[in-house]
Amino acid sequence: MTHATSRGLRRHAQWLLALAILALAAGCMRVNIQGNPEAWANSMAEQMGAVVPVRVATYNTSLYDNEEGGLIRRLESGDANARNIAAVMQRVRPDIVLLNEFDYDAAHRAADLFQRQYLEVAQAGGEPLRYPYRYLAPVNTGVPSGLDLDNNGTAGGNGRGRGNDAWGYGLHPGQYGMLVLSRYPIESEAIRTFQHLRWSTMPGALQPRDPRTGKAWYAPATWTKLRLSSKSHWDVPIRTPGGTVHLLAAHPTPPVFDGPENRNGARNFDEIRLWKEYVSGDSQPWLCDDAGRCGGLPAQAQFVIVGDYNADPDDGDGMPGAIRQLLDHPRVQGNHIPRSAGAVERAADGGLPRKGDTAAHTGDFGPKAGTLRLDYVLPSRGLRVLADGVFWPASGDPDAALAGASDHHLVWVDFNHALD
Repeated sequence: MTHATSRGLRRHAQWLLALAILALAAGCMRVNIQGNPEAWANSMAEQMGAVVPVRVATYNTSLYDNEEGGLIRRLESGDANARNIAAVMQRVRPDIVLLNEFDYDAAHRAADLFQRQYLEVAQAGGEPLRYPYRYLAPVNTGVPSGLDLDNNGTAGGNGRGRGNDAWGYGLHPGQYGMLVLSRYPIESEAIRTFQHLRWSTMPGALQPRDPRTGKAWYAPATWTKLRLSSKSHWDVPIRTPGGTVHLLAAHPTPPVFDGPENRNGARNFDEIRLWKEYVSGDSQPWLCDDAGRCGGLPAQAQFVIVGDYNADPDDGDGMPGAIRQLLDHPRVQGNHIPRSAGAVERAADGGLPRKGDTAAHTGDFGPKAGTLRLDYVLPSRGLRVLADGVFWPASGDPDAALAGASDHHLVWVDFNHALD
């Protein structure tokens, strides 16, 4: 299904819903439709208890800069990639979206600029898009650890060495951050973050080892301090029309840029495992958030796992089974696979052999890596999936020019709260 077709079907469904509401309301209320009819239909449906479809998306935007404050300066001066990112979002119009690789700043200046000067302004023929709610918080990338995490004999230093010895690779605090935007209220008091959770506290953690000697890669004093999340893991509860949904957001480290010890591959696997354990039940005393509350997600809670997980189920450099920890989890609907025509076309042009379904790929990572499926929107069981897709138009599509804004592509899923 193309993004244009899905948008048309969605609006058609909303109008049918509006007509049904009008029919129910006839004779008992006076109706005057003004302004945005789509918003009106959703609002009326919410007031009358109808089941409103919710569109959740994830998008690695590549809106980062190697200099602290660099993204702010680019957004202030008018950034072409940011305009294209906003145009894509205006085409797909998600109700809730996680943006990966969006630099964090404590004053939220970059988020303010992106919302006001890009999303809320028509881009490339799109319609302005407004999100009244958002969540962003510090991440581990670029935060100095004070430790020699790459075992080169020094802690910190310049350039890549400085980034390697941060809690998560980055050249300044907040680089490659995360941003959640939502049409629906965020339950801010119930948010849980796992930025500081230590890797060694995870039972059976994949402690990296030197394959030549079998010895642990990290010294004991370092291993006991090392944080698991390369950015952060967030549980952001959002009050949708059908009930609260927990948005489980993360961006695990790429399983590359290391050595034979495979420390990034192991960390990627266990960062993904964190959510596997989190949705497996609340009786997990080791799984403690940054506020000191321990345990996983209650069994009755509904959730959607979102983000760039840097793990393809069939191809690429990740450890075998890394993303399968989520796709095959009994609480996760891993059988709904968003696809696009553009991915198939690009994979055929790339020439790299692939074992997996290239239509499900979500990004193009150059001649050495090729196309891969790295970005996921995974609803829990109990949510009914209505439609899904990847914004990756084929070359003949009028919107194909927007697809190059990032090396990743926006992935979306529509669902409601009706039981399977």
